[in-house]
Amino acid sequence: MDRPAWAPPEIDLERPSTARIYDYMLGGLHNFAIDRQMAEQVLAVAPQLRISAHANRGFLRRAVKFLAAAGIRQFLDLGSGIPTVGNVHEAAHRVAPDARVVYLDADPVAVAHSRALVEDDERVTVLQADIRDTDAILANPRLNATLDLSQPVAVLIVAVLHFVPDADDPAALVGRLRDAVVPGSYLAISQVGAPTRALTPQEQAVADMYTRANPVALRTGEQVARFFAGLELVEPGLVDPARWHADEDVDELMPSYAGVGRKP
Repeated sequence: MDRPAWAPPEIDLERPSTARIYDYMLGGLHNFAIDRQMAEQVLAVAPQLRISAHANRGFLRRAVKFLAAAGIRQFLDLGSGIPTVGNVHEAAHRVAPDARVVYLDADPVAVAHSRALVEDDERVTVLQADIRDTDAILANPRLNATLDLSQPVAVLIVAVLHFVPDADDPAALVGRLRDAVVPGSYLAISQVGAPTRALTPQEQAVADMYTRANPVALRTGEQVARFFAGLELVEPGLVDPARWHADEDVDELMPSYAGVGRKP
C-alpha cells in the first residue's frame, strides 16, 4: 500500500485504528482499507453506530460554536481522536480566528495523525496523555504555552468518559478539571447511556467485541448528571447529543447524554 502524505511514517497501515474507524464512520478521509473493513463489519450489525458517531460530532461542533460565540477563546479537547471531520479548531476559528486549541489523546496513532494534520497551525497543539492523569496534563509545559489557565477555558470531554471505568472515579476526574479552571470556564461532556432494552444476540456480539478491546462503562442519566456537579447547566440541560441546540428534533437511536456546564 502506498503511504499517503498525511500518514506519519511510524503508523502501521495494516493495523486497524479505533481513531481511524471513527473517522470513517464520520465520512472522513483519514482511514485505510483495514479500518473501513472493520467498520463495515460492525455497521452491518449495528448501523446506528454511524448515526451515533455523527450525533456526537454534531454536538461537539455546536458546543464549540456556542462557546466561541460566548467569548471562549481557549479549548482543551480530551480524548480528541483524529481532528478531521467537524473538528474543534476549524469550528472555533470560524467564529474566533484567534482561538487556541489543545488536542489530547492517549492513542499514539491518533496523536501521530493529529500532529501531521495541524503541524502548520501555531494556534493548535497536540499532546499525548491519559485523561485520567489530570495533574500531569495541567502541568504540561506545552499545554501552558498554548492555553492561559488563568483565563476561561472550555474543556471538551466528548464520547470519552464511557471508556473510564467506575473504579477510576470519572466524577472525581471531572471534578479536578472543574476545580482547575477559573470561573467563566465551561465543560462539555457526552457519554453513552445504559441500554433501555435487552440487546439482540447480534447487538450483544458487537458490544462484546467492542468491550474486549475497549471496556465500556454505560451510565444512566442520573450518573452522567453527577459529572456536572458544581456547574450551571446551559439550556437545554442534559439531553441526547443530537438534540443539544439542534435545528430540528430527532429520534433517539441509542441512549446517550450530552450537556454543557458553566463554572460560576
